[in-house]
Amino acid sequence: MHAGNHWGGTLEINGGGDSGTEDERSRNMEWDKVQQQQQQQHRLLDETQQSWLLGPNQGKKKKKYVDFGCIMCSHKALKYTIWSLVIAFFVIALPIIIAKSLPKHKSSPSPPDNYTLALHKALLFFNAQKSGKLPKSNGIPWRGNSGLEDGKDLTDVKGGLVGGYYDAGDNIKFHFPMAYAMTMLSWSLIEYRHKYEAIDEYNHVRDLIKWGTDYLLLTFNSSATHIDKIYSQVGYSVVNSSTPDDHYCWMRPEDMNYERPVQTATSGPDLAGEMAATMAAASIVFQDHDAYSKKLVKGAETLFAFARDFGKRTPYCRGNPYIEPFYNSSGYFDEYMWGAAWLFYATGNKTYLSLATNSGIPKNSKAFYMIPDLSVPSWDNKLPSAMLLLTRLRIFLGPGYPYEDMLRSYHNVTGLTMCSYLQQFNVFNWTKGGLIQLNHGNPQSLQYVANAAFLASLYVDYLNASSIPGWYCGPNFITSQTLRSFAASQIKYILGENPMKMSYLVGYGSKFPRHVHHRGASIPSNEKESCTGGWKWRDSRNPNPHNITGAMVGGPIRTDNFQDVRTNYNYTEPTLAGNAGLVAALVSLTATGGMKIDKNTISTAVPPFYPPSPPPPAPWKP
Repeated sequence: MHAGNHWGGTLEINGGGDSGTEDERSRNMEWDKVQQQQQQQHRLLDETQQSWLLGPNQGKKKKKYVDFGCIMCSHKALKYTIWSLVIAFFVIALPIIIAKSLPKHKSSPSPPDNYTLALHKALLFFNAQKSGKLPKSNGIPWRGNSGLEDGKDLTDVKGGLVGGYYDAGDNIKFHFPMAYAMTMLSWSLIEYRHKYEAIDEYNHVRDLIKWGTDYLLLTFNSSATHIDKIYSQVGYSVVNSSTPDDHYCWMRPEDMNYERPVQTATSGPDLAGEMAATMAAASIVFQDHDAYSKKLVKGAETLFAFARDFGKRTPYCRGNPYIEPFYNSSGYFDEYMWGAAWLFYATGNKTYLSLATNSGIPKNSKAFYMIPDLSVPSWDNKLPSAMLLLTRLRIFLGPGYPYEDMLRSYHNVTGLTMCSYLQQFNVFNWTKGGLIQLNHGNPQSLQYVANAAFLASLYVDYLNASSIPGWYCGPNFITSQTLRSFAASQIKYILGENPMKMSYLVGYGSKFPRHVHHRGASIPSNEKESCTGGWKWRDSRNPNPHNITGAMVGGPIRTDNFQDVRTNYNYTEPTLAGNAGLVAALVSLTATGGMKIDKNTISTAVPPFYPPSPPPPAPWKP
């Protein structure tokens, strides 16, 4: 009845008395033995199973564990972990803590490159050329207030035409090249603001631009919508005259006591077009000063309307003996393209872009004729600059129809212009020393070289910003680096890598011109000379008592020879337009701040060329 007695012993309830026979007792004893054997087998099986699961028992101590709740860790592993952390602290963390607690010694920044050093100096030239009441921060100790009576007889200009810049070594304020110089400074600042900031010249350049635009705003009725005249010049000279004027007299500007008449232009699309470009470009520079920026835009629009007036299309200098011999304009359709391009960027008004891409503009300016002289940027010829500015528009904004065909043509001509600067294509002559002759070997060549170097370097930055490695000159692929090397080689020539071992930037290097053709620099500041009394300083063989730091002189002749002679202005006279081109070229080449451009600031006011995407359809309703 019973499967077995698992507890052992008899199954009897009461042990008293004999309850069965001897045979039963014998069977019970056998049953108990069987039960004991089964229990032993069970115990053996349990031990075997345990050996399968836990391994054989070799008498090792049982491991101890620490229960952290989410994990369990043995005492030994915990001990190793703690010691590892302690060692790591002393080996890694402690030295870092000590290093952090020590006084910090900032590593000195890398020294500025030569372009940056030259740029600091080149900007000072504009401080030395200022006319009017100078701020205490002007930084040129031998310069003082001057020209405070300029335009004093004008009834429509309160306070007269005080301010602006003297053009060169004389004391005349030529508004045409002055406006061009301000446009170039603005362009360089728009493209390379980050570089000017990196070398701590950003505010300085803005101040220089504003000094120019504040003055140019006085030269016309900037509050009007329509004007009928522009004051085009202050001071004058008559060739071979013995009458006291700005060329006959050799006087510091602070001591001028001769008549300085104001020239008035009742027509002048060239002057007005350039001044419109100046105001428009500067309005982008001063976007953070809303009121001033709007004033500049309004002035630009007023000037451009004057320039486009069909009844006022005689060049501003035509028949004027005080202007024609010095800054004679050869045409005005290049200023139409130049001014319209800048006004489009400043306003976003597509009317200006339509004009800049109108087929009549390149036709009348001969932009597509590939005449070498028209590839040379200058105060007189804005074609290569204007076409590069519009090429920028095509590269980065791609306005498409109806502008694309003309913009593509401008882009192609810009590429050919850059080809012409490369010596391998023999478009221009070169000196043996490596200077391109953009003005047929005539004197004062450096101003043209500096402006061309800027355009070439800027074009390279446009290509790099759009990941374009180069362009074609006929069947020849030209890398962008080849063009950059051209720009760098020309500026290096100006800075002293030339056969004369002469830096043509005053104050840069150990050898530079000391007899600069400049009235203010050549007369001691404590000497007040009469008109002809200053001739002794003009004709002296002694170095100038003041170095006009940052002035780029006229430069060498086609044989690479240069004479440091004050009486020969072709060699030693600096100009605003030349220095503006040099500043722009230097900032484009310096590596300080990074070799890149600001792609977006110039087009802040430009609206999208394509309609926005339509809104999604309304949800479907059954």
